[in-house]
Amino acid sequence: MNPTGLPERETSRALLIDPADRLLLISYQAARDVDPARPGKRDFWYTPGGGREPGESPEQTCLRELAEETGLTDLTLGPRIAHRAAPQTLFARKRFVRETYFLVRAPHARIDTTRLQETEGDPVLDVRWWSLADLRTPGLVIEPPSIIALFADILAKRVPEAPRDLAVG
Repeated sequence: MNPTGLPERETSRALLIDPADRLLLISYQAARDVDPARPGKRDFWYTPGGGREPGESPEQTCLRELAEETGLTDLTLGPRIAHRAAPQTLFARKRFVRETYFLVRAPHARIDTTRLQETEGDPVLDVRWWSLADLRTPGLVIEPPSIIALFADILAKRVPEAPRDLAVG
């Protein structure tokens, strides 16, 4: 159910992890402040992925988006590990998103982001592989914040048997 009245968007996202057990995140410039305690802070980190095209399955969307944003092809999707239905208000176009998250292991850490900005509607600031310890750095804004706990569980070999709801804690 979409209680917001915002336009809806179906998306697929990836927890893309490299052989060094680092998570790939993309930094965007938000359309508004991202932390009430820090006026003017407008950067946040988000998993790779994006909107579903007509006729695509969530799996096809995830693979297409990863190819566009990272240059990685011939990836094998792991299980669906999470979902979220929530307002997405940090981007310029506010929407109510229904996200499906997949676990994906990258064969290496080399990525090609030359097509990333052309596929995005919001300014991309950076792309980076993050260790779990680095993700716990104070001041980082990660959307959704529950990604950190999910990533920690995956590294501890506790992959959820059923997709976790990232809108809850």
